[in-house]
Amino acid sequence: MTQKSEAIKGNITQEMKDVAENENIEVDKLARLIADGKVVIPKNINSHAKACGIGEGLTTKINANIGSSSKIDDLDLEINKAKLAVEYGADAIMDLSTGSDLKLFRQKIMDAVDVIIGTVPIYEAGVVTLAKNKEIVDMDPDDIFKAIENQAREGVDFMTLHCGITKDLVSKLEKQKRMMGIVSRGGTFMASWIKHNDLENPLYENYDYLLELSYEYDITLSLGDGLRPGCLADASDIPQIQELVNLGGLVKRAQNANVQVMVEGPGHMPMNQIKANMEIQKTICHGAPFYVLGPLVTDLAPGYDHITSAIGGAIAASSGANFLCYVTPAEHLSLPSLEDVKEGVIASKIAAEAADVAKGLPQSWIRERQMAKARKEFDWEKQFDLAFDKSKPRQYRDKCELDDDEMCAMCGEYCAVKIAKGDF
Repeated sequence: MTQKSEAIKGNITQEMKDVAENENIEVDKLARLIADGKVVIPKNINSHAKACGIGEGLTTKINANIGSSSKIDDLDLEINKAKLAVEYGADAIMDLSTGSDLKLFRQKIMDAVDVIIGTVPIYEAGVVTLAKNKEIVDMDPDDIFKAIENQAREGVDFMTLHCGITKDLVSKLEKQKRMMGIVSRGGTFMASWIKHNDLENPLYENYDYLLELSYEYDITLSLGDGLRPGCLADASDIPQIQELVNLGGLVKRAQNANVQVMVEGPGHMPMNQIKANMEIQKTICHGAPFYVLGPLVTDLAPGYDHITSAIGGAIAASSGANFLCYVTPAEHLSLPSLEDVKEGVIASKIAAEAADVAKGLPQSWIRERQMAKARKEFDWEKQFDLAFDKSKPRQYRDKCELDDDEMCAMCGEYCAVKIAKGDF
């Protein structure tokens, strides 16, 4: 049974109780949102992850991507990244490994953290294909479904699946002449396979079977945006919107089958287009939770894309997005380091908090008022405790030793708060 099917029956699960308590929302209201498909609680029946609610009326959640590559295949490093991401506030981890022994990597990561785990199963199918000395375009559809089912048994909570790229859409994309083409790795695998074999997307063609697997293990489908824009010039173009229309139909089919489902979104996008994209998605996709990568609001900041992403993420989340995939300073350049992971999570936390404050969520405003009070009272320890990064502000504070705690080295005795203390 899925969280959604239980909610429809009026049954309150322990996961619903836990999420309701964490989110300060009535559990009956939460259950109605789950039944309506506006909230998901990704939690495989074989998972030990703590419950995490994603969707309407809840705090904005953060995902951190980790995983090996064919060039860097260090299990201990990826486990440490997962732990560090959770330490700094990530609500979910996606294992995007494409190196060796993918099952071992997944298992060790799931053992290391207690947050929900996501994957992109077509990556594993691609690795299996290359191991057979075949090209990605010769991938066996059975290998895709084997990867999905195996990962479901292992306890993966949500899976990115590029079901909306159809044969018809690939044909249209060829005529579009995008500047960046397809930048989604899974999207490229699927589109190239369709073109090479002149066959329909097996995930689209066998979607009912996918729904059966998802229902059996209570996997939350994360319908991938394989044609997301990879640069500002491609934002909001016909292929992106056409795929979204396809996904809207697939969302409805999942909801009717009592399968939990969310939808992934762009990508690279000018700021003035973000709000409209969020509203279009919510309308086309029947209110399903929206999971966005960024959006990155300029293409000119390699090395600083955690900042461009945080700007776009704040706008997106305040306009309806529910789940932000972090972007690190290493985006477009290399596999992220531990420090990159930390910077990426904190940037996304800033975006999520800014959005939640804008939406008026009480728990966010409580923290903001606590910080204001701590600053007014020169309570440095409280400020450090409330901060997303508890060590960095302390390091800045300790750079210049002062005899008087009621000031910092910026203003010294001219501190406005100190001068006006008690008067206003």
